[in-house]
Formats: sequence, structure tokens, C-alpha cells
Amino acid sequence: MEKKLNNWVIASRPRTLPAAVVPVLVGSAVAAYHGSFYPLLSVLALVCSLLIQIGTNFTNDLYDFLKGADTEKRKGPLRVLASGMVTPGEMKAAIFIVFFTCFLIGMYLVYEAGIVIFIIGVLSIIAGLAYTAGPYPLAYNGLGDLFVFLFFGFAGTIGTEYLHTKEVSAVAILASIPVGALITNILVVNNYRDIEEDRSAGKNTLAVKIGRNQTRLQYILLLVISFLTPLVLFSFYNFNYWIFLPYLTLPIVIKLVRMMFVLEGKELNRTLELTAKFSAVFGVLFSAGFII
Repeated sequence: MEKKLNNWVIASRPRTLPAAVVPVLVGSAVAAYHGSFYPLLSVLALVCSLLIQIGTNFTNDLYDFLKGADTEKRKGPLRVLASGMVTPGEMKAAIFIVFFTCFLIGMYLVYEAGIVIFIIGVLSIIAGLAYTAGPYPLAYNGLGDLFVFLFFGFAGTIGTEYLHTKEVSAVAILASIPVGALITNILVVNNYRDIEEDRSAGKNTLAVKIGRNQTRLQYILLLVISFLTPLVLFSFYNFNYWIFLPYLTLPIVIKLVRMMFVLEGKELNRTLELTAKFSAVFGVLFSAGFII
């Protein structure tokens, strides 16, 4: 039983879960900045966000396995289906349970905040499935980066603010940009590492389409956009110098950029892990800037 539970923990990909936490954290901080914050709503939004992330990871694991994208040559972290730790039938059942549970919890949020949250929630679940499943899987057609930016950036951050305020503010829209950019960079590193394997498997990620050099530039561009956002907030909105707290992470950024140009193959798993941690640290500091 313990071993089986551990298999599901591995399948959930714990190192990717900051991607689910940061949008809710920043969105809640923006709501608090506007003077409207309800802890229960944030907790339930966080649970739903985590379930969508886990469900998307499960779906990704299943369909990458079924389509032959996961092989013994894989450089990334362990996949439970390719390694035989979980069967396809078990994974299909788990996907249903995770997304259905998310839907049920989400209905309370719909009761509290209305149809807008229903639309965001349903579209997020559909997108989580469509990432690697369906007739036109997003990840296989170069749209994975856009999916992550829109749903983990805009939908997650702005949706969380809307839960509390019943409004969408320009501040929330701006705040969602670095959230989406830095979480997208987690995918950028993953796809950069797997360019050869994905190309062989017919998985045409954006990295496969634009190549190594342009993917590194994409990574840097998303970092630059993230660090410009606090400057915009400070210049055009009523924020004090605390909004620049994320700039404390600049040493990490320098290290990450260097890793993208120096490391190859499985070594990039270190870059992947640090990119995920960096997005979380940036998110915490960014949120603190709004609250302080």
C-alpha cells in the first residue's frame, strides 16, 4: 500500500506543483491589496489549482506513454507508466477522480462568485485534458507554452482575485504576467531538454519548432518580462518600493541563464528544479510586495 501511494506521489510530479500555488498566492495578495480577502476561498482555489495541475500531469503521463513519447531514452524525471509502476487503466481512473473532485469543490466557488468562475474552471479542466489528449493535443502542436501562460498566469491569478472582489483589475492583469511567464519557463526548460526525443516521437513542442538557440532566448525573454512588471506597477500605480522585493532573486536568475547555456541532457533536470523553485520564491516575494 505504501509503495503504491509513493507511485502516485511520483506521478503527481511534486516539483511542478509550485506552478499551481503561485497564481493563487499572487491573486490572493492582489485581492488583499484591494481590501477584499477571504481565506476559505483562497484555500479552496488552491486545492482546485493543485488538482488541475495533478490531473494535467496524470494526463500528460498517460498520453505521452500511449503515443510513444516516453521511452527508455528519456532524460527527464521518472514517468510511472513508462516504468510500469501504474497501469493505463489505473491512470485513466485517477484522471477522472482528480478532475471530478476538482469540479465538485469548484462548484462551491461558483456558488460564491458566479458564472465567471464556472467558465474559468471548466475551461481549465478541458485545457488540462487537451494538453496531451484529444484530436489536437496542445503540447504536440507547439501550443503548450501558450496554454501554461494563459491558464497558470491569467486564469489562475485573475480568477483568484475575482473570487474575492468580483472584479478584474488592471493590477491583477499585470500581476498575472510574471506568474505566467515564470511558470511557462518550467515548461521551456523541460522541452529544451527533450528536443531530440520529442522530435523523434512527433511531439512538435515550441522548442522543437524554433530550435535550441531561440528556446534559450525565449527563456531569457520571459525572465526579462517578469522583472519589468514590478517597475511598471511602481511607475503607474500606487505602489511603494516593496514591490521590488522580487529583485532579490536576481542572483538566481544569473545562475539559471548560465545553466541554460552550459548544461545538457539530464543535467538540465537541475535547471528544471531550480526554475520551479525560483518561480515559487519570486511569487512569494511578489505577493509580499502587494500586501506590505
